[in-house]
Amino acid sequence: MDWFRSRLGRLGGRKTERIPTSVPPGEVVYAIGDIHGRADLLRTLLKRIEADAAKAPDLKLRLIALGDYVDRGSESNGVLDILGGLARQGGDAMTALKGNHEEALLGFLADPSTGPAWAEHGGRETLVSYGVTPPRGTGDIEAWTGIRDAFAKVLPAEHLAFLKSLQLFATVGDYIFVHAGLRPGMPLDQQDERDMLWIRQEFLDAPVWIDQVVVHGHTPRPEPEERPHRIGVDTGAYATGVLTALRLEGDQRSFIRTGA
Repeated sequence: MDWFRSRLGRLGGRKTERIPTSVPPGEVVYAIGDIHGRADLLRTLLKRIEADAAKAPDLKLRLIALGDYVDRGSESNGVLDILGGLARQGGDAMTALKGNHEEALLGFLADPSTGPAWAEHGGRETLVSYGVTPPRGTGDIEAWTGIRDAFAKVLPAEHLAFLKSLQLFATVGDYIFVHAGLRPGMPLDQQDERDMLWIRQEFLDAPVWIDQVVVHGHTPRPEPEERPHRIGVDTGAYATGVLTALRLEGDQRSFIRTGA
């Protein structure tokens, strides 16, 4: 990742009639979908982004991670290590967004009673990646309080600071980047945080209602999904082995992916 610090393809998806969109001249943007503990795939994807960026060294490079870095996969610790390092070194060239799984992790630190639900939806793997073994099949709050305290003790301060620094959305040119999506018909400055982290069908099925294109993760698909008003780049990395990044330069779009 020194390439990124020093600078601070496969096509897929469904093609549709597009809203005219672009990013500012002289920039190239890579938006990375849901990683879910697959540090191995993240390393591979970053190397492929590095190789792609090397073809146009004069372009200003920007990375945007769309959230859901932890849970389900076995290396949440490693993912936060990589992304936290990039965020510290990259300045405004690196933007990390908050996903619903980061919200769940922070929620567990604040309230251990959420432990059983978090563990069931991938938090167990996150705890294990930090060397903490959660209880199985128990709603014993005292036991989960002990697990929370053990987790808080081993969670590096840099990881916690990174998690607390995550943004809800970002805009670049004609694109809005957010984890889950937006509430149709609502202005960006009136969007609710829960919708940005959790919304699904109301957003996914909505007709075109804005002049910008929303780039999001959260809802896994076998291929990147392009619609007139949105682009989904969650390809279920933790289960499929395919981690996807959307590449934006000028008015052009393409995808870079791990896997065959």
